[in-house]
Amino acid sequence: MAEPLILWFRRDLRLGDNPVLAAALATGRPVVPVFVLDPETEALGAAAKQRLQMALAAFAAALQGVGSRLILRRGPALEVLERLVEETGAAGVMWSRAYDATSRVRDQVVKAALKARGLLAESHAGFVLHEPWTVETGQGGPYRVFTPYWRAVRALPVAPELPAPVHLPGPERWPDSAALADWNMTCDMQRGAVVLARWQSSGEGAALDRLAGFAEDRMAAYAARRDFVAEDATSGLSEHLTYGEISPRTLWHRGRRAMEEGNPGAETFLKELVWREFAWHLMYHYPELGQDNWKADWNAFPWRGDNADAEKWRRGLTGEPLVDAAMREMFVTGRMHNRARMIAASYLTKHLLTDWRVGLDWFAECLTDWDPAANAMGWQWVAGSGPDASPYFRIFNPATQAEKFDPEGRYRRRWIAEMTRNPGAEALSYFDAVPKSWGMDPAAPYPMPLIDLAAGRERALEALKQGKS
Repeated sequence: MAEPLILWFRRDLRLGDNPVLAAALATGRPVVPVFVLDPETEALGAAAKQRLQMALAAFAAALQGVGSRLILRRGPALEVLERLVEETGAAGVMWSRAYDATSRVRDQVVKAALKARGLLAESHAGFVLHEPWTVETGQGGPYRVFTPYWRAVRALPVAPELPAPVHLPGPERWPDSAALADWNMTCDMQRGAVVLARWQSSGEGAALDRLAGFAEDRMAAYAARRDFVAEDATSGLSEHLTYGEISPRTLWHRGRRAMEEGNPGAETFLKELVWREFAWHLMYHYPELGQDNWKADWNAFPWRGDNADAEKWRRGLTGEPLVDAAMREMFVTGRMHNRARMIAASYLTKHLLTDWRVGLDWFAECLTDWDPAANAMGWQWVAGSGPDASPYFRIFNPATQAEKFDPEGRYRRRWIAEMTRNPGAEALSYFDAVPKSWGMDPAAPYPMPLIDLAAGRERALEALKQGKS
């Protein structure tokens, strides 16, 4: 048999529409699918790591279905891959590109080292519709504002989807693999792992089913209903995109077809998909998006570092029901409704005057759909310091937002046990998930607000005035 190729999987855990998989099969060589739990991946937050374990289990099963297997190894990526090349006699390694700074440095080191040994080392199109360097302004640089970026991308052709293979040729002798359970990727969740697991639906099949259900039942109302926090009106596909269980091209073509057929919610859905694309476009061209204020003049803004109020925010104890419901939903499910994310982020950065990076770090710990680009841009957008940002003086009022987007209070009652005499299982599950050290008790009285909303707004505006003077 020909020398095999090692396929290094990362954020592309699917068989369908997978460019690197198609490229490997086109060589006619046997393939050895590999996932490496390297230090960069081990740095994921607790919820994301647990969800990744589930994604890997689902992908391993899918590979078995096409006559292959997933080899699991732990350690620095280059060391692991070089060892696998020695064990298998592989001709080289292929992988899908990543676009954040840490992953790009790692991948460049791997590519250079493998090529220096005379091995094939190829990266292929990753988890975006368009490679970030291929979409440029008329002046030849990257876009900095979403609306013109949307107009540019809307007019660009998107390659058709690639079919899923029915069989993957394997090597004559498979290398050894670690056991996924031995990695214990749920340990950081502690007792919350059992609660979080109830809310997860992983794998390519689940992603495609979710897309089909959304397109059939909810896409038409997406533009009108997506902000209502108690409703299942969104696609719910963000975590599947995070782990590459579905391709953005699959979503684009489904949405585009629906738009051409006159579906009233399809264009809004496509814009949300391109918002994610825009975030990766920015993170590629401006790698510090997740660490530094996009607008340098915000470096003088008097945000507070981590503080006692921020800890109340993390625990869902601010006394603002919509904010607290959002924070508890995230801790239990690993997800948070997008409208609720904006409200919770605004409350932290404006009413509580807390640095957006404090919130970003907590979301990274708790979200199963953690996406470093989309979340960094989202936090900076709300805070006012970021690209195409919401003006700082646009301060979400949690009370009026609740009246508008949770008019019957269903979302708040669903997640806050202290607000109802007979709380439901979902609200109570929060107390099963949080650390015992928090001392949370569903029978305790609901807390008073940390700050009067009007007073918090005035304080934020005064801070803006002082910080910009």
